[in-house]
Amino acid sequence: MKSQPTSRIAWIDNLRTFVIFLVVSIHACVTYSYIGGWYVNVPPGPSPVEQLVFILWQAHLQAFFMGLLFFLAGVFAHRALLRRGAKAFMQERFLRLGVPSLLYMLVIQPCIIYFLLHHPEGPDRPAFGSYWANYVTSGQFLNGNGPMWFTIALLFFCAALTLWHNVFNREYNALPTNSAPPNAKKLFLFGSCLVVSSFLVRLFYPLGSSVFNMQLGFFSQYIAVFTFGVIADRQGWFESLVQSNSARRAGKFAILAGPVALILLVAAGGPPPQDGPIKYSGGWNPWAFGLAFWEQLTGLALGLGIMSWFYRKGTTSHPIARWLSDRSFGVYMLHSPIMVALTPLCDPIANMSRLVAADVLTVATLIGSFIVADMAKRIPFLKRML
Repeated sequence: MKSQPTSRIAWIDNLRTFVIFLVVSIHACVTYSYIGGWYVNVPPGPSPVEQLVFILWQAHLQAFFMGLLFFLAGVFAHRALLRRGAKAFMQERFLRLGVPSLLYMLVIQPCIIYFLLHHPEGPDRPAFGSYWANYVTSGQFLNGNGPMWFTIALLFFCAALTLWHNVFNREYNALPTNSAPPNAKKLFLFGSCLVVSSFLVRLFYPLGSSVFNMQLGFFSQYIAVFTFGVIADRQGWFESLVQSNSARRAGKFAILAGPVALILLVAAGGPPPQDGPIKYSGGWNPWAFGLAFWEQLTGLALGLGIMSWFYRKGTTSHPIARWLSDRSFGVYMLHSPIMVALTPLCDPIANMSRLVAADVLTVATLIGSFIVADMAKRIPFLKRML
């Protein structure tokens, strides 16, 4: 049986590093914007102008960046399954996804929460050992995956892919068919299906609600694009798609039209309140549908455009780029406690500008996280996972 090549692809590595930068950025923004959930929300809320800037930035990131990671994961999960076989593939996935998630849930998360307890040092604050024992035995750890919800979801997606392969598709090891990529009309149809499915799911699971820290209101996109990635590689049109004119034009259109359309939506419906229900989050109303429409089509276009740009321009294999790429997953896993620890140092800046504070916190967290990730990769047990 022939298999896919195993060599690293520079533009993919650089793209993943870029998305990890954006993940850190959005969490720093949530810290000061009161838009979204994070460990720390520094009071008071932003000014109206700051809130609008935060909305534009965070909404555009949320529209595409996690979906893009799931799409790429689908492409390379398919390749790894072909190369390794079902058993070895799932063993590798559990080591790279499952074990880091458990480590986060059982070690990093309780340390963060204990650090944030608002009780003073003394008898009112439980000893860490008793706190940790209660955290585990009460089942709280099941919700304690933080940003590692992504790796847990991806592990389940990979398990479903493997099951499908084993049960329904024994001829799965055939080489890709190298068919033509979907054209602009088919991509728009795919995006429209994402709009409808997201709107319908959010009738039951509005944005902000979660199950085991997973916001199911976003998962129709994640499941669809992971499957899309598997199909893209299975049919051999992944590279053709990212270098197509459709992908390039979609990205340009999203950059030009996305902010304008979102401003019009917010102007028509009003900014989201800092407290209470948010009509954009879900429900049988035009604002929830409008957000789903904007989010899914803009996110699809941005994802295509960014892949197209990195395919053409982001191909460097400079040692610094490789160093960053090799530590990007470690940054994803470890940035939360570092950001929480650095936040008090940035609070004085927030008194002058919450936007500047978010920028400074982003840069400081990235620097600290890459340093810690580099040290972690020197530990043999962690090196295999990170």
